[in-house]
Amino acid sequence: MTTANSLPHFLSPAPGERLQTPLHSLHLELGARMVEYAGYALPVQFARGLVAEHLHTRSAASLFDVSHMGQLRLVGPDTAAALESLMPIDVLELPEGRQRYGLLLNEDAGILDDLMLVARSGDFLLVVNGACKHADLAHLQARIGQRCAIAPLVEHALLALQGPLAVDVLQRLVPGAQQLRFMDGAAFVWEGSELYITRSGYTGEDGFEISLPGVLAEAFARALLHHPEVEPAGLGARNALRLEAGLCLYGNELDASTTPAEAGLLWAVPKVRRADGLRAGGFPGAARLLAQIAHPALRPRQRVGLRALERVPVREPAPLHGADGRQVGRVTSGLLSPSLDQPIAQAYVEPASAAPGTRLQAMVRGKPVPMEITALPFVASRYDRG
Repeated sequence: MTTANSLPHFLSPAPGERLQTPLHSLHLELGARMVEYAGYALPVQFARGLVAEHLHTRSAASLFDVSHMGQLRLVGPDTAAALESLMPIDVLELPEGRQRYGLLLNEDAGILDDLMLVARSGDFLLVVNGACKHADLAHLQARIGQRCAIAPLVEHALLALQGPLAVDVLQRLVPGAQQLRFMDGAAFVWEGSELYITRSGYTGEDGFEISLPGVLAEAFARALLHHPEVEPAGLGARNALRLEAGLCLYGNELDASTTPAEAGLLWAVPKVRRADGLRAGGFPGAARLLAQIAHPALRPRQRVGLRALERVPVREPAPLHGADGRQVGRVTSGLLSPSLDQPIAQAYVEPASAAPGTRLQAMVRGKPVPMEITALPFVASRYDRG
């Protein structure tokens, strides 16, 4: 059953209930197949199906409802320094109107969540994973709640417009949005209400994420869908797109036992926070993470990409075996790539088995499927960097 509540919020659903986003009625009207995800009823696909939605995103523009994700507003003069005390990223020097990828870490450098944050005029906006948002809020309040005010945006929705034609559509509704570069953010006004738009997303395509009041979400979504370039898309297409882009999914590639070094996310750890940097360390797990950066041999495993050499989808958590028959890793995400028409996967493997070209055997229903380590991403990203 579903709740009558139509706004995304930070409450947990009662047993057997699902929360609804502001687009719930629109999803049903559009023929969505709904599933439970992170406590919400969300569309996994619409009538045209996952593959059509996926390929449409690659060629035109798709509208995704990601209102289940958590949006947090942090305010106060010490907010940037407070956030740096929790994450190995550069927040102090983040200019207003710029967005950054961040990682909340535990004392062992395990990843509690990955998030996006943007420096706005007078505050920071954090977008965190839906399944982690309750824990993230508690973590932030416990660790830095005395240094800044933290407020979940309980009545805001989040829409993602993704694809090469997204910019053409959005600028018709919101003039000026086309001037944003990848990872820029700015406030705009649509029909008298404020939107906050970032040029970002999690599909590997150019696109935008739009934070807006929940009461405005359906009208804005309908305005986007009125344009012939835009079709609705569900969680299934979103997952396939992010996998082709080589991006991590929390709960699959990332968890509290995985460090940024093991996950191949050291691009998110700038020099200023590394050993000998101007603000080196000072975040949870710094000793372990900085040691893994300095000594790669301390990393027990490594995230890799894989292509199956037979037309057999290999899904998580399929074990991976080396030439000697010993298990050397396991698959964390896998599917038949709609863009490549080939089975692809991400996995963690022992470092000795992580080199591109290495052949492994995935066990699928008791039968071996040959796979080969390959570089990520599977499909090159097309972000507009200006």
